[in-house]
Amino acid sequence: MTGGAAAKLRRSAAVRLLSWLLAATAAATVAVDVLNWWYATDRGFGLAVRSGWALLRTIGFLILIRHVRRGRAGARPLGLILAVTTVFAVGRLIVPRAGVPALPGVLGFAVLAVLCGCVVWLLYRSPALREHLVRHPGRLVLDRRGISWQEVAPRRPPVTGWLLTARVAAFTYAPLTLVPCLVAIGTILDGRLVAVPTVVLWFGIGIGVSYAVLFSTFFLLRGRAWAARLLVLITVGVIAVDLAFCWLLLGVDGLVRDGVPLVMAAALTLYALRRGGRAARDGGASESPVAAAAARPG
Repeated sequence: MTGGAAAKLRRSAAVRLLSWLLAATAAATVAVDVLNWWYATDRGFGLAVRSGWALLRTIGFLILIRHVRRGRAGARPLGLILAVTTVFAVGRLIVPRAGVPALPGVLGFAVLAVLCGCVVWLLYRSPALREHLVRHPGRLVLDRRGISWQEVAPRRPPVTGWLLTARVAAFTYAPLTLVPCLVAIGTILDGRLVAVPTVVLWFGIGIGVSYAVLFSTFFLLRGRAWAARLLVLITVGVIAVDLAFCWLLLGVDGLVRDGVPLVMAAALTLYALRRGGRAARDGGASESPVAAAAARPG
């Protein structure tokens, strides 16, 4: 067997292994969510919203399987943020307001955490997957041969994986802000009509955050140094507003359940920005001009 054939065989085996692992993680997410709902003593509006958000992550894992099989470069940052936020999204469900968690839920969560850890390890430590996850999304191309669907490299400069990770992590700000906002609607249904203006403001901020992140990350991947600083400001602002509203409307329970996942996503965003900038300052050949621009002070 030639070296090229052996490398291709290793990539195929790694892709199949990761695909099955992602499918098992998606199934474990559903199983733990169902177990938690079965054993929960307070099946209120808030638990329904948080459980629904956890179940939506199953779709994320299925999308990630498609990206892995197609060799998309964005699969690594997507897998990282999906695994990290899934652990926190499901973990907050198994802890009741009072008492200890049910043993089946704890065991299911432990299995899910191990699966998510294995997913991240394979994505970032497997040489075969590193060689496989290099392709760009396809798009319609018009040339002399007519219209065809081809893989096309983006026109922006090549970007480091850490900046892609920062972008993906920042895109979770909006849903992680809107989930506790939707949970707070339950306080209105319980008769706290005074909370209506705050919930409406919270919802508007969550929508605005999505556009702000889209704007900043668009220029971040195009080498604009100010975009990295803007993303840091957005991150700090989102944390301050969301934690304040969680405390005001949902109390300590909501602050822990809904604030911690957002803080973790923000920490990952800031860490990814720092790693990209540090590698550029050290003159790392693997970093892109975008990271170098993000590292410059002005």
